[in-house]
Amino acid sequence: MRAAIVIPARFASSRLPGKPLLRETGKYLIQHVFERAQKAKCASDVIVATDDDRIFAAVREFGGTPVMTREDHVSGTDRVAEVAARLGADVVINLQGDEPQFDPDAIDLLAELMRAPGSDMATLAVPITDAETYRNPNVVKVVCDDRGRALYFSRSPIPMVRDGEPDFAASPARFLQHLGVYAYRRDFLLRIAGTPPHPLEQSEKLEQLRVLGTGGTIMLGQVARAHRGVDTPADYADFVRWYRQNGDDGAGGTRRAA
Repeated sequence: MRAAIVIPARFASSRLPGKPLLRETGKYLIQHVFERAQKAKCASDVIVATDDDRIFAAVREFGGTPVMTREDHVSGTDRVAEVAARLGADVVINLQGDEPQFDPDAIDLLAELMRAPGSDMATLAVPITDAETYRNPNVVKVVCDDRGRALYFSRSPIPMVRDGEPDFAASPARFLQHLGVYAYRRDFLLRIAGTPPHPLEQSEKLEQLRVLGTGGTIMLGQVARAHRGVDTPADYADFVRWYRQNGDDGAGGTRRAA
């Protein structure tokens, strides 16, 4: 099974314009993500997909592999699908371009999950350990069946506890926070990218519900912790401090299927 990692990166950002090219650590932010991805064992190719000449030039400068895409994509998934159409890979992993601390082991777990028969996609989750996270509409929750297949994703607290209070210490974990990283079978990615938005997707504003709403299968893996992405200047400042303390070897952790 040949896997490729595609990292979508765009210059525009409402909260942090130009973030792929931030360089206070001595490396571009997109370079940190690219080098994390290269540490995964599963992929034969790591590609940065962008529509911006400045990002394209920066990736080429540090020795990465950039691919120029169209400017009219409405989501990172569409950008990844355009690149996937040119690849010979069986599995395509979509890693966000603002995740410089992402665990390479978690990327390998995604590839392992794609070996399950009938899996169209795979994604990851982390246990929820407090009520604030459970009830936060900005945190996407996911529930799965006994075989590790996602049943639903929601911004609402799921599963809802009708009587009593949620037990966040239960093992195995019953309350899971979704992490926005995905692996796709290449042919399935090309098909789903061309499918109109599903009503569930439009209601929750969650792309993965297009897959479940149209009958697709998403395998779910569980990791021990989530690494915070870079969305704001404060996030980037936190990453710079972390990097100066830990260098390139600060991420890693246990993993297992959900």
